[in-house]
Amino acid sequence: MNLITKDSIDLIYIDPPFFTEKKHVLKNRERTKEFSFDDIWGSDKRYAEFIKERILMMHGLLKDTGSIFVHCDKSGEHIIRAILDQVFGENNFQSEIIWSYKRWSSSKKGLLPNHQNIYFYSKTKKFRFIPIYTPYSETTNIDQILQRRTRDEHNKSVYDIDDNGEFKHGDKKKGVPLSDVWEIPFLNPKAKERVGYPTQKPLLLLERIVQITTEKSDLVLDPFCGSGTTCVAAKLLERNFIGIDKSKEAVDLSLTRLDNPIKTNSNLLKNGRESYINVDKDALALLKGIDFNPVQRNKGIDAILVDTYKNSPILVRIQRDNETIAEAAAYLMNAKKSKKSKKVILIQTNEIGLFDENVSYDGMIILKSPSLKIEKCLNQKTK
Repeated sequence: MNLITKDSIDLIYIDPPFFTEKKHVLKNRERTKEFSFDDIWGSDKRYAEFIKERILMMHGLLKDTGSIFVHCDKSGEHIIRAILDQVFGENNFQSEIIWSYKRWSSSKKGLLPNHQNIYFYSKTKKFRFIPIYTPYSETTNIDQILQRRTRDEHNKSVYDIDDNGEFKHGDKKKGVPLSDVWEIPFLNPKAKERVGYPTQKPLLLLERIVQITTEKSDLVLDPFCGSGTTCVAAKLLERNFIGIDKSKEAVDLSLTRLDNPIKTNSNLLKNGRESYINVDKDALALLKGIDFNPVQRNKGIDAILVDTYKNSPILVRIQRDNETIAEAAAYLMNAKKSKKSKKVILIQTNEIGLFDENVSYDGMIILKSPSLKIEKCLNQKTK
């Protein structure tokens, strides 16, 4: 096997042990294989020595145009940042990337941890960087997109005006440069991409790192390759790659993934968070004053009350405008059964249709909306 030569690598990504002081164990989807590794050090000094020895080695492997990305979390980030400053120099620190995601858990006292850190350092100021642009914010003023900006005598950003007092059109607008906060979903437990490795990261995350710092045929190194995500990302983007891991099981898993790459596309990134919001806000306004959680993308439930009934959730549904009361009740009763709820609330908004006499609505409370009550009163007065 050929040794990796000095100044030969364009990009290094490492996802080293996080200094969690735990043994990490996980089984694959079929529960036929178990992957594990120790992240137990006993002292921060021992962990720091382990990290520094390897960071020093990687510094020598990078080209002058190369970069390194080091993945960490709150457990050891202070140690890793200090070592990177020592080895690469504070002047070559480029970004602290915040990988943000939603991941629910019954958190201990305090804020729910929903991000990890990735430190981005270059070897020199000559590092390669390929910009990625994102859409403008919905609140961006159209003038900010169309008009050229310049600096006045006080170095303040102002709109550029010609000799006639007219504004100048800006250059071609590609969008907003990618920021250092990346909202990329954590791999769903049921995602086909998931292989059961304890620290597996999404391909979408590694693809972005590869895209902003390398070009086709560049060489990418991951010396803690684990499940092989970096190698798969590099292969899909037509980069050369080297993956290293001391675990034979991890190497075998990486080779299997390289033979058959599976990538989970994110509808959240593709369509935006707004595409998931389909709850009827006008309907939920009927619940004002009650603590509840709105439910998206569910035919049977519009909300779940914060309070419970006999240790089961209280589900709420609002009858739709063109929906019979029997149809609304049927959707809610199906949800009651599947969610094992003991009490559900149906808010009736119209009197289209009748309840099905052959169906039991046990556990359902039917409340008339204020508008329906007012309409009924008005009809009675008219008569």
